[in-house]
Amino acid sequence: MSEEKKKQPNKIQQAQILEQSLQNIILQKQLFQMELSETQAAEKEIEGSKEIFKIVGQLMIKTDKKNTKENLANKKKLLGLRIKSLNEQEKSLTERLESLKK
Repeated sequence: MSEEKKKQPNKIQQAQILEQSLQNIILQKQLFQMELSETQAAEKEIEGSKEIFKIVGQLMIKTDKKNTKENLANKKKLLGLRIKSLNEQEKSLTERLESLKK
C-alpha cells in the first residue's frame, strides 16, 4: 500500500474531528450571541424604568439601577470577548479543515 493511501483514513478522521469541533464552536457562539442580545435588551429596559427588580431564586428583589447597569455592561463586554475568541477559533479551524481537504 502506498504511503498516501495509509494516510487517507487518518486525514478523514482528522477532518471529522475538526468538523465536530467547528460545530461545537458555532453552537457556543450562537448561545453567547443570544445571551448578548438578551443583555442588550435588558439594558434598554432599564433606561426607561424607575425601579429595577431582579429575580433571586423564587423572590423578586428591588435592586440598584446603577449597579445593575454596571453589571450588564461588564457582562456585555465579557460576552463580546468570548464571541471574538470563538470567531478566531472558528476561523482557525475552518482554515485547518480547508487545508486538510486539499
